[in-house]
Amino acid sequence: MSERRRRGRGTRGLTAALVLALAGAGAGIGLVVTPRASAVTPPVSFTADSLPTWQTNGIVWALTQVNGTVFAGGTFSELRPPAGAAGTPRAAVNFAALNAATGAPTSCRLSFTATSGTATVRSLVVSRDKKTLYAGGRFGAVNGVKVSNVAAIDIAGCAPKSAFHPSFSATVRALAVSDTTLYAAGDFSTVQGQTRRKFAAVNASTGALRAFTANADESGRAVELTPDGRNVLLGGDFFTVNNSSSHALAVVDAVSGTVRKTYNSFHRLSVVMDIATDATGFYTGNQGNGGGVFDGRAAFDLDGFGERWRDRCLGATQNVLPYGGALYIASHAHNCATEGEFPDDGKRRYLMAQPTAHKGAEPAPVDGFVPGPRKLGWFPAVNGGIGEGVGPRVMTVAAKDGTAYLWVGGEFTTVNTKPQQGLTRYASTGDVGNPTTPVASAAGVAPGEVQVRWRTSFDADDSRLTYRIYRNGGSTPVHTMTADSLEFERRQASWTDTAVTAGTTYTYRVTATDGAGNTSAKSATASVTVPVTAPSYPDRVRADGAELYWRYDDTVSPYVADSSRAGNTGGLQVGGPALRQAPGAVNGTSTAIGFNGSGQQVYSDHRQTVGSAYSLETWFRTGSTRGGKLIGFGSHTTWNSSQYDKQLYLTDGGRVVFGVYPGSVQVIASPWQEAYNDNQWHHVVATQGPSGTALYVDGKLKATSGVTGHGEFTGYWHVGGDNLAGWPARPSSDAFTGQIDETAVYPKALTAAQVWNHYGLASVS
Repeated sequence: MSERRRRGRGTRGLTAALVLALAGAGAGIGLVVTPRASAVTPPVSFTADSLPTWQTNGIVWALTQVNGTVFAGGTFSELRPPAGAAGTPRAAVNFAALNAATGAPTSCRLSFTATSGTATVRSLVVSRDKKTLYAGGRFGAVNGVKVSNVAAIDIAGCAPKSAFHPSFSATVRALAVSDTTLYAAGDFSTVQGQTRRKFAAVNASTGALRAFTANADESGRAVELTPDGRNVLLGGDFFTVNNSSSHALAVVDAVSGTVRKTYNSFHRLSVVMDIATDATGFYTGNQGNGGGVFDGRAAFDLDGFGERWRDRCLGATQNVLPYGGALYIASHAHNCATEGEFPDDGKRRYLMAQPTAHKGAEPAPVDGFVPGPRKLGWFPAVNGGIGEGVGPRVMTVAAKDGTAYLWVGGEFTTVNTKPQQGLTRYASTGDVGNPTTPVASAAGVAPGEVQVRWRTSFDADDSRLTYRIYRNGGSTPVHTMTADSLEFERRQASWTDTAVTAGTTYTYRVTATDGAGNTSAKSATASVTVPVTAPSYPDRVRADGAELYWRYDDTVSPYVADSSRAGNTGGLQVGGPALRQAPGAVNGTSTAIGFNGSGQQVYSDHRQTVGSAYSLETWFRTGSTRGGKLIGFGSHTTWNSSQYDKQLYLTDGGRVVFGVYPGSVQVIASPWQEAYNDNQWHHVVATQGPSGTALYVDGKLKATSGVTGHGEFTGYWHVGGDNLAGWPARPSSDAFTGQIDETAVYPKALTAAQVWNHYGLASVS
């Protein structure tokens, strides 16, 4: 829940994409994509590298720009040099003018004050002729010239226009301007002594009240003109406009205020905080005042004003800015599970971007709404800061000397983990941040093949990275390929080297390079000896179609490599489980992973759904009498998933249980007289398909049911622990104690013959 505010608009434009050629040999597996790169990954136009910028000692609520100068308004009293830079603070009473290209103050100085209470500037907008700056907020004077919550500033002279002084009875929170008219939204009930509730319009030159009437029952928080100037978009808390039922959003005639379009699809506790337009439509940023209330963004067409898509991420959206085909977002997003993206993982993402429109076919509606476009690879880091701790509040784009700058204002106090308060900026050029270093491993999967695999890297402004694989310490890569990754999803990528000789040992290292040429350090060396004959057990698991196959032969934390043929679903270790536990379940050199029953697990680094047919397979060894989860599917990345299903777990007594949740818990279990907590390796397979569920232990069928449904949601595979609340014979511990090996997930139900074959091959591999 957040204080409401408004800001002026910046310029909008397009960014160009450059072409990057790829080279290499061998078979690329997993996330190979069509090559494309630029300084940042289109349609993102700005780097995530913050530039030195003068900062405030309070909150910035409003930003706008003209001719390379950025105007900032808010609740502050001082401008300070960037952290660590030379210079002394200077007084700045709720207003600052700064050079867009240098981040330093200009000579323009204005003081917005009030005779009582705290003065604040909540909105700034520039006239179409670029000669006048309009300010709205709560203030009674500008440089001593009396005004009443709205002021007009002569930009060339940096002075208030004393002849322009319309009287608004309370705080003005948003402004928009046409060639002749200034529109306002806020808390007021009268203007010039005449009734105008929450929305009003005045002559842009004289301040005289217009006939425009759009009376609302609750506060106005946003106002914007449609590009043709014929209609005004209203946003706020309201439920009626001119006595027409319309909650949080309405479209009215720009001259009369007559209602043209009403909306009642937002939750009654969802407020439109911001409205922005581009050539194709308009966008709202919403704040939900309560748990689970719509907190995200919605896009609407200009032709008919119908809704195009809705992004239901949670984390109050404060500001939206369309630019170059991307919608930049200021929010504190913490849960985008409804969009098939990150769950509520305890992390807030204050700055993000997504395309303004879906690329290709529009997705099917979910709960009656078309989902929003998937997030882009742009995640600059700021914190929540002071005030309400929601971080950024406002954005604008300013161009100077051929470079575009995205300015961000708000209540944050750090940027990219370094002290910086209230203001920061990002450029369209000059990307200098390196991607993170890949975590690589290699496995000999056949006499003439080595699978090199790595966790894709994270780059704050590039989602498509180029990877180069170096063999045996060479300086020239043996393969180059691209793969996509996002801050919250870094799937494994892999490549199969077929130019190898059986019985020979090879080493591999991998680097990641972004579109600007910034390159990570080389990964740690991965060493592998090519087998003379294919290992029987893993060869069969791969051949039978495993789409996730964790062998637990990893030598470094926190990544678990996927040895499936697809090679794109790695795992992340939580709590530091023990690596290289020997002997493993399968005869040979393969090792297992060890869990201590207290906060340790592995989860898949890929959010997904599970089809109607699948199989879960793993080996385990334990002597514990506290049970625990072997493998399951959960909605969260780490512990305490709110949704959990497809569970394979041990009871305190050592029985194996498999269950699904197609609306109610349905389980099958091994016989009560059989205990598998005997410190021996045991093989377990659970399947579900058109004929129902089946449970196998040590190659033998132990139980079946006719249940064909399961819980349908997006989530992650978990091994070694996650929520088991409410499930039959729930063990004393949801976390498993012991060793686990050779975990595989298949997109089909394995047959009894296949299960028996796998069990038998373990002793001969």
